[in-house]
Amino acid sequence: MKKQFYKWLFFKVMGWKIIGTIHPSIKKCVMMVLPHTSAHDFYLGIFTRGIIGLEMNFVAKKELFRFPFGYYFRYMGGAPLDRTGGLNRVDAIASLFAKKEVFRLAIAPEGTRKHVTELKTGFYYIALKADVPIVPVAFDFGKKEVRFGTPLQPSGNIDQDLLILNQHFIGVKGKIPEYGFQVKENN
Repeated sequence: MKKQFYKWLFFKVMGWKIIGTIHPSIKKCVMMVLPHTSAHDFYLGIFTRGIIGLEMNFVAKKELFRFPFGYYFRYMGGAPLDRTGGLNRVDAIASLFAKKEVFRLAIAPEGTRKHVTELKTGFYYIALKADVPIVPVAFDFGKKEVRFGTPLQPSGNIDQDLLILNQHFIGVKGKIPEYGFQVKENN
């Protein structure tokens, strides 16, 4: 029932489309979600997850998972990030993959909803360390499309891999276009 409501609202009322998906056999991955320019991106992700019907996750500081909101955040796919024990964020997040049977982690590599000229690379090193593919996901407000790209297993050559991944985001416009990271044709 909820899935039908999401489809009706997302496709009919809002006029959006979903292009592609994540194959269910990919139980662990890092989803590189761009651009992240608005709080509207959160509910687009929630609708997309509900329509596709696959578990998708996010991480947040462990303090957010305390009462009264902890249950809700876990229900929404959240995983608390515990940075105690000297782990940096990449190591702490990568370790979550080993603890879970299914973990499809959505990360906005811009790291903010404001304009940036370079992406943060933590998403790449998390995928490399956890030995999982990166799936590029575009939230294109210009075309009203959520587009899933081809999974890429990181090679360790970040410059070459980013050239491949960034091709998925050429021409994509965020809700607030001037805030979005702009991928250029020859980037």
